[in-house]
Amino acid sequence: MNTTGSYPRVRVEGNGRGVVSQAGSVLLVETVRRSGLDTTLSAALQRWRKPRAVHDPGKILLDMALAVALGGDCLADVAMLRAEPAVFGPVASDPTVSRLVDALAAAGPRALEAIRRARADVRCRVWRLAGDAAPDADGDVIVDIDGVLVLAHSEKEHAAKTWKKTFGHHPLFAFVDHGPGGSGEPVAGLLRPGNAGSNTAADHIEAARLALAQLPKKYRRGRRTLIRTDSAGGTHDFLNWLTARGRWLSYSVGMTITDAIHQAVLRIPASAWTPAVEPGGEIRDGAWVAELAGDVLTGWPKGMRLVVRKERPHPGAQLRFTDADGMRLTCFATSTTGTPIAHLELRHRQRARAEDRIRAARDTGLRNLPLHDAAQNQVWLEIVQLALDLLAWMPMLALTGPARRWEPKRMRLRLFSAAAQLVTTGRRSYLRLARHWPWTDVITGAFARLHALPDPG
Repeated sequence: MNTTGSYPRVRVEGNGRGVVSQAGSVLLVETVRRSGLDTTLSAALQRWRKPRAVHDPGKILLDMALAVALGGDCLADVAMLRAEPAVFGPVASDPTVSRLVDALAAAGPRALEAIRRARADVRCRVWRLAGDAAPDADGDVIVDIDGVLVLAHSEKEHAAKTWKKTFGHHPLFAFVDHGPGGSGEPVAGLLRPGNAGSNTAADHIEAARLALAQLPKKYRRGRRTLIRTDSAGGTHDFLNWLTARGRWLSYSVGMTITDAIHQAVLRIPASAWTPAVEPGGEIRDGAWVAELAGDVLTGWPKGMRLVVRKERPHPGAQLRFTDADGMRLTCFATSTTGTPIAHLELRHRQRARAEDRIRAARDTGLRNLPLHDAAQNQVWLEIVQLALDLLAWMPMLALTGPARRWEPKRMRLRLFSAAAQLVTTGRRSYLRLARHWPWTDVITGAFARLHALPDPG
């Protein structure tokens, strides 16, 4: 080996044996096994298994989700799993994968409901296994609903001009917030045309309905479940649905600054403004909050509170005509009582974590929709959600400390991309990771925690 120059000079050959690439992805495989996702999904999709078929539909769908979790962005990327049968087992051919997607797309709501029901069942088990690390550890669940623009570079079904003057689709997603110590997991993905409105109440109701169906039964109604949205959710129909008799969900929903709200803000006395706070409890510099009452609440659900924040704009930010006295105004509605409005405003501001979830989704198969038909791309959204589930469940069950907050790109770089030597002895297979890899201890520790979990039976 000649080491002259900046990097060592090496020769490359293609006849190596006993080496496994993407060996760290065994963490995702073990998460599938310990959560029971493989058996649950196989049972849910049993009706789509043809007689004498070699490959199980549930396994095919999971293989696609694993490929997406590892960075794939099309159906053909299952080839990376097919190359490592010692880790992923037998993987279906590309034509078999395509035929399954076509069959599920043709089945429409029946197939989607089967997949979603399987995910909901497994989610309950994963949250029980996670214990104090589960998103409902404090007895409450927060669901964030937000839209995302997905560009299209060809004439795909329902692709249209978007409100940002681009061309593509405008899906609506919902995520369960894991709080500051974790990430989040998807609970709804609603495919919509590119020209779908941002504040369409019917779409927000459908996304909320799908999200609630993914939660454990005790969180599908009642005050323990908080629905958060930006101002796109601030419509009469959506808030009436959330607060309907028998549903009684909590909410924290952004509101548009109307002229009536703007005039009410101008009448707020200086003494009524309270300093906003940061997550650590310290005062947020240059930001104040106040609660509005009176006519601005007329026609809205009973018990609704309207909180407004004024804040000095960031350098370079353009003021809007709804701002006042050089301050940027934002407003949200909530049903929560007994909590200081500064903490309610902080809770609503933390809805920005949904943007992190969307960024992670873009890095996990949502950069583009690879298929032509809308029904096929809705199946693709289910695959993306399965991948994001695994990328949320594995850290929740197996990682500790700062590693629990790693986004998919960082997990791929540090954990999943690790190579290993495959050794078979005593009828058992071992993956021996490189001792010098900086995150080998993280991988082995995470695998040990997963392996210690009870078998799903």
